[in-house]
Amino acid sequence: MRAIWKGAVSFGLVNVPVRLFSATENHDVQFRQVHEKDGGRIKYQRVCSIDGEEVPYSDIAKGYEAADGQMVVLTDEDLKSLPSRSSKEISIEKFVPSEQIDPLLFDKSYYLEPDKTGLKPYVLLRDALEKADRMALVTVSVRTRMTLAVLRVRDGVIVLQTLLWADEVRTPEFESLSEDTHATAKELAMAASLVDSLSGDYEPDEFEDDYSEAVTQLVATKIEGGDITETPEAKGEETEVVDLLAALQRSVDKAKAAKSGGSSGSAAAAGDADDSDDSDDSAEKSTAKKSTTKKAATKKAAAKSTAAKSTAKKSTTKKAATKKAS
Repeated sequence: MRAIWKGAVSFGLVNVPVRLFSATENHDVQFRQVHEKDGGRIKYQRVCSIDGEEVPYSDIAKGYEAADGQMVVLTDEDLKSLPSRSSKEISIEKFVPSEQIDPLLFDKSYYLEPDKTGLKPYVLLRDALEKADRMALVTVSVRTRMTLAVLRVRDGVIVLQTLLWADEVRTPEFESLSEDTHATAKELAMAASLVDSLSGDYEPDEFEDDYSEAVTQLVATKIEGGDITETPEAKGEETEVVDLLAALQRSVDKAKAAKSGGSSGSAAAAGDADDSDDSDDSAEKSTAKKSTTKKAATKKAAAKSTAAKSTAKKSTTKKAATKKAS
């Protein structure tokens, strides 16, 4: 695991240097939106709803929509004026009974690991929390905003769990439950019998995500059966591997040209090494004149090779080759 935050727990005059680690991870199955025809990924453009133009990141600002629908655009200066904290301190405000914290308030969970210099005070805080059967109510700024959290002990490790603010918990308002309706004594007895028959201990490993496993197995079966879509490279996107191979090919061409010592060969190699749009256009024009078959756009590399050979043979094209080399 990698620490996402470093700071210290402060309680009284004691500071406990700690590192923060995410205690949970998401194993949900992640699907990509793709074009059914060729498997290409679907991309979304940032388009303004008023003029319909695509907006670059540099022109995107933060806006707050008022209750009446009006939009208030906030500048960087506005955001800097807002209260923010960048403190590296987990400040213990009070120790509260564990039962007073409704689990509904729990948000994200993190493990706290002590630095070597803070091991003793860390153990002291951990043991004190366990003995008191209380949670430490703290304030912390993991990024910029201050938030409430609690410290509790789990398997010998102090866990920090951020809390939702009180107004972030909705009040249940269901008309069907407002009536004064209760179960009868006979119904309660039958329910109690059912509870007893299904009583047991919670064993996390007893349950598994069968959906995730089924998807993984389905994908593996399709791959083994060859039921996959060969996705062509997206236009305008070159991978690092392609760039590396292209660079190696250019190096080989240059080496061959230098070894042959032919000026025409050197010019042709230099022309191949030029990646500008002008060189591509010249190569396509030369290919159109000398080749008897027209290649598709995806076979442009072959067209370039034909153009290079033609340049070496025909002295009348030396002017074009010199232009490409320059």
